[in-house]
Amino acid sequence: MNYRRFGRTNWQVGEIGYGMWGMASWSGSDDQESLAALQRAVDLGCNFFDTAWAYGEGRSERLLGEIVRANRDQKLYTATKIPPKNLQWPSRRGTPLDDCFPPDHIDKYVRSSLENAGLDSFDLIQFHVWEDDWLSDDRWAKKMDELRSEALVKAVGISINRWEPWNGVRTVRSGLIDSVQVIYNIFDQNPEDELFPACAEMDVAVIARVPFDEGSLTGTLTKDSKWPEGDWRNIYFVPENLITSVERANALKPIAKNALMTMPEMALRFILSNPTVSAIIPGMRRLSHVDSNIAASDDRPLSDKVLTELRDHRWDRQPAKWSN
Repeated sequence: MNYRRFGRTNWQVGEIGYGMWGMASWSGSDDQESLAALQRAVDLGCNFFDTAWAYGEGRSERLLGEIVRANRDQKLYTATKIPPKNLQWPSRRGTPLDDCFPPDHIDKYVRSSLENAGLDSFDLIQFHVWEDDWLSDDRWAKKMDELRSEALVKAVGISINRWEPWNGVRTVRSGLIDSVQVIYNIFDQNPEDELFPACAEMDVAVIARVPFDEGSLTGTLTKDSKWPEGDWRNIYFVPENLITSVERANALKPIAKNALMTMPEMALRFILSNPTVSAIIPGMRRLSHVDSNIAASDDRPLSDKVLTELRDHRWDRQPAKWSN
């Protein structure tokens, strides 16, 4: 595992972190299997774990607490997210702060998440949706300062809505946050336009999420792929998205083959080739996922030739009803 500086916090975090959504909110999750995968990740040098209250209403946070207590001799960086009060993902334009993150709601869920995890503090607390317009109401920032003064929180971040990397640039430049979590992958390259330069200028850490585009960039989906009832991927991969995603992923397979890489390896190495990224947080519910994903950290950045080819596969998308 290679390590990167996490912005102005100066933490040294593994460049392959651990996204913990799938082990609590996707079908087929098993807590014992999840704990085994988490421990394997720790053993391989992973030290950054990202969860949220919304991932199983605390279930994932409880798993995080278990793995931290099982590895008291190591520094594991813990990150969670406060859900919006109105439970709407993503946030909507014009929504006032009081509908999503009034101070009492922030306080309640930080303490609730600490109770779920059985921890005294979190290294990073993130707002699970974000609107740059909330900069005009600084009550959220004042509340986070209060929680930091109580030693319940060390750093503050935002998680930017899907396909809206512009909707956080002003907050980055405000100096009020320490990290940004954003979708960044071979398809979704647009954070490079404005967000990443702002983060580099302000020394704000970047957490790259959805490295495999919810599965399409692994190259394993087909136009007939289906998931069990209640699985979130049934909502995301509606026919209009699934068919196009599979076609675009299939177009990438010759590049991976010629470069002697698997599709998942190429997807991760594309992100690692960008020095602005502090950590990637792929979901890893199986031991095999942990081994293969963390192995990508041992490889060199992609060649200029491969990166140039992948630039042509940028896919600028707009939020839709199915893309929450």
